[in-house]
Amino acid sequence: MKYLIAGLGNIGPEYELTRHNIGFLVLDRLADKEGLSWNHSKHAFHTELKYKGRSIHLIKPTTYMNLSGKAVNYWMNELKVSKENLLVVTDDLALPYGKIRLKAKGSAGGHNGLKNIEQLTGGQDYARLRFGVGDDYHKGQQVDYVLSPFNKQEMDELVLNMDRSIDALLSFCTIGLARTMNEFN
Repeated sequence: MKYLIAGLGNIGPEYELTRHNIGFLVLDRLADKEGLSWNHSKHAFHTELKYKGRSIHLIKPTTYMNLSGKAVNYWMNELKVSKENLLVVTDDLALPYGKIRLKAKGSAGGHNGLKNIEQLTGGQDYARLRFGVGDDYHKGQQVDYVLSPFNKQEMDELVLNMDRSIDALLSFCTIGLARTMNEFN
C-alpha cells in the first residue's frame, strides 16, 4: 500500500519555525526519527518511509503555501496514490495550540494552501491532520500571526505535540482513517 503525506509550509529559513510551517516541522521530525534524507525533486522535497509493510511518501512542497496543490497533485499522479491514501498536515487557527484534529474532508476554512489543493485535486474529499496553532492575534493580524515564530511556551511543548501528530499520521497509514479519528480526535 502506498500513501502520500504532504506537510504544508513555506520554504526558506525565515519561515522555518513559524506556525504556518507546522506541516514541514512534523515531517522533518518524522524523517529525523527514522533517519531519512530529503531529496529535492519536482515541486517538493521528497523522502520515503517503509513502515509496517506500507510505502509512505513524505513531501514538503517547494511551491510556497498558496500553491501547495501543484505539488500534491503532481506527486499523487507521479506515485499513483489515490485520494483515500492522501493526508495533508497543516496548521489550524481554529484549534487551540497543540490540539490535533483528523478529518476525512472539509472546507479550506480560509487556508490558501488547502484551497489550492482542492482546486487542483478536484475537491475537498481528502484527509487532513490539522495542528492547532491557536488564535492569539488582533483583528487583521492573522497573516502576521501564522508567519511568526512559536513563543517560548509553545516551543517547550512543540516536540511532544509533533510526536502525537506523527503517531496519528502513522496510524492513518496502518489502521485507517476512521479508527485513527476515534483514537486521536
